Amino acid sequence: MNEPEIRQVGVRDVVFGARVTIVEPCNLYGCEIGDDCFIGPFTEIQKSVRIGSRTRVQSHAFVCELVTIGEDCFIGHGVMFINDTFSTGGPARGRKELWRHTKIGNRVSIGSGSSILPVEICDNVVIGAGAVVTKDITLPGSYAGNPARLIRRH
Repeated sequence: MNEPEIRQVGVRDVVFGARVTIVEPCNLYGCEIGDDCFIGPFTEIQKSVRIGSRTRVQSHAFVCELVTIGEDCFIGHGVMFINDTFSTGGPARGRKELWRHTKIGNRVSIGSGSSILPVEICDNVVIGAGAVVTKDITLPGSYAGNPARLIRRH
């Protein structure tokens, strides 16, 4: 009988700012979390992710490698960040050179259940619940739908 490979969940190799709150269980590794942040339960934040000060990441969120999130942001329940665009017609299968970056500006709120593909989102944006962001967002405003579209300028 073969023994399984067991990978422990937990918090390791994380650079924390001051006054960070984490509700376990979480899987955080090799990332940076700024001052006064909140990380909800059942959240995974992978290596090289940077989260700015005063940002809240709610439960069941997945923040993959190559994501940067600004200050004063809100990441809703079950938000999924994606770094593999399947550019070869299927998954990258560990070929990290095929992955793409995501950059979230300051004061960005992302509603529950949204999916964020590799994009850049400017400051002062609201993404409605369940939206799928497939392209860069360069104008402050509220966006919703699949694909996400501007519904109101701020």
